[in-house]
Amino acid sequence: MGFLHSMICETDGIQAIAPVQWRSFDDMCAVYWHARATKGAGGYYISPDPRIMLFFDDISGRARMAEDAEAVTTAGRPMLQALYVPPGRPMWTRFSDNHKFSHLDLHFNRRWLQGKLAPVLGEAAANAAILRPVERQDVAPLIVIGHTLARELATPSRHPLFAESLAMSLISGLLDLSEEADLIELASGGLTPMQMRRLRAMVAESGGARLSTGVLAEAVGLSESWFTQAFKKTTGKTPLQWQQEQRIALVKELLLRGDLSIASVADRFGFADQAHLTRVFRQYEGTTPAAWRREQRLSL
Repeated sequence: MGFLHSMICETDGIQAIAPVQWRSFDDMCAVYWHARATKGAGGYYISPDPRIMLFFDDISGRARMAEDAEAVTTAGRPMLQALYVPPGRPMWTRFSDNHKFSHLDLHFNRRWLQGKLAPVLGEAAANAAILRPVERQDVAPLIVIGHTLARELATPSRHPLFAESLAMSLISGLLDLSEEADLIELASGGLTPMQMRRLRAMVAESGGARLSTGVLAEAVGLSESWFTQAFKKTTGKTPLQWQQEQRIALVKELLLRGDLSIASVADRFGFADQAHLTRVFRQYEGTTPAAWRREQRLSL
């Protein structure tokens, strides 16, 4: 007998509308669903095995997800087309409208997946990759692979190795197989240097405008709750505190580069007025923007 998943699944208002296609392999199990969800339908899912969910149509406008039963209705995020769910990670879902959808579920033997990734990434980096959740929307190449695998489930035509190779293509295309140092950092529960660089670039590109935690989390492919914990572990600050520091750094750069008035600088970075900028700037630098600029120019 091949590998069978051990997922706990509780749904309400979701039902299959066609025979479920599934196939068990030595170290993975693949399931292809056509289903219907009614408005308000939802589900709870948790598995000791790593898994992939690949939706063949965009359900982000109709379905939301969270790692908490309460949050899924109040602060859940859109369910994107491709998800990698680490072992032991709970998921609650909720549909806001009636919807028909199809998706492919792949469940993997964790030891097998570790064995596939470790020779390429190293043991620590492979383990970190397996523990990191991923949510992506722009997955057109993966959809093509997913359809091919779904057809192979319905009508097997080749050796099982073909289906397993398609599954590995989905894994390598979906998981963020970053540099080893980055992945080792993930194993400790923090954000990687690459993710922090991406966040700094976002803040700079926004002109210092405040970005929501949800927007920051989405930019690095994490859920909001997971991101908040990882961010605090990495920086020792909340996303809001860190953004304020980044804004002040941008303010200082502009103060040195030109002769804009303090009021103009305040307006450029989204402060209410000059007094607001001065108050925040003093909290971080212990002096006013004008005094800081004078001191810096005198020291050059």
